[in-house]
Amino acid sequence: MNTGSDQSGEVAVASDRTHADEATPEGEQRLGSRAPGFIKRSRALHLSWQVGVFVVGLAIVGAGIVMLPLPGPGWVVIFAGMAVWATEFVWAQLVLRWTKRKVTEAAQKALDPKVRRRNIALTVIGLVIVGVLVGVYLWKFGMVMPWKIKDQ
Repeated sequence: MNTGSDQSGEVAVASDRTHADEATPEGEQRLGSRAPGFIKRSRALHLSWQVGVFVVGLAIVGAGIVMLPLPGPGWVVIFAGMAVWATEFVWAQLVLRWTKRKVTEAAQKALDPKVRRRNIALTVIGLVIVGVLVGVYLWKFGMVMPWKIKDQ
């Protein structure tokens, strides 16, 4: 694995600074920590800042995971937790960029007229099937409310 160095014992680290000669795509921010400068100056303070951001993000993501089976905007809360993590961690920034790109691609695909017609046709077919099944059930068993079921 190439870490960008021929010296042993060196570790590749993401730089907090962007260079003038590096081209960043328009609309995309640089990767790395967005902690205030006075926090970055002290290693211990920056490490405790990162731990705090991680714990807060973990709590938000955990709440989102709990909301998945329960009522609530689970996925929205999970992505909010990822956004909190993205203020400090490069891996979360990359995950959010990938997610935004995929959501944009899916939205563009959904606006395609062929795809919209297919989705509408499948929805109508599904509703007709459900309607037929409900009709057959009602024809066979009738409309009996649960509180009027006689003891057998």
